[in-house]
Amino acid sequence: MRPSGRKPDELRKIILTRNYNIHAEGSVLVQFGNTQVICNASFDTSVPSFHKGQGKGWVTAEYGMLPRSTNTRMRREAATHRQGGRTMEIQRLIGRSLRAIVDTTE
Repeated sequence: MRPSGRKPDELRKIILTRNYNIHAEGSVLVQFGNTQVICNASFDTSVPSFHKGQGKGWVTAEYGMLPRSTNTRMRREAATHRQGGRTMEIQRLIGRSLRAIVDTTE
């Protein structure tokens, strides 16, 4: 039995709260038990220089964890202006995954 009382084959309760951030063009708060993830979507008309004139858009992603999101306090990477290797890899994975499913043509 888990500390929460959840059975080994029992999924965590999932809650989706749409329009969580009033300033983003799109947002959702995703909750899986005690795990909370905020996803924001923004829109910009500019594209990277290697995509200019191709009639394609671009999708990118940013990833970050808050200092007390784990058992031990971690330093906030945004404050040091340096991302760790794990953070960069997760960010790249999210960006590639989004680009694989989003139609970026006009």
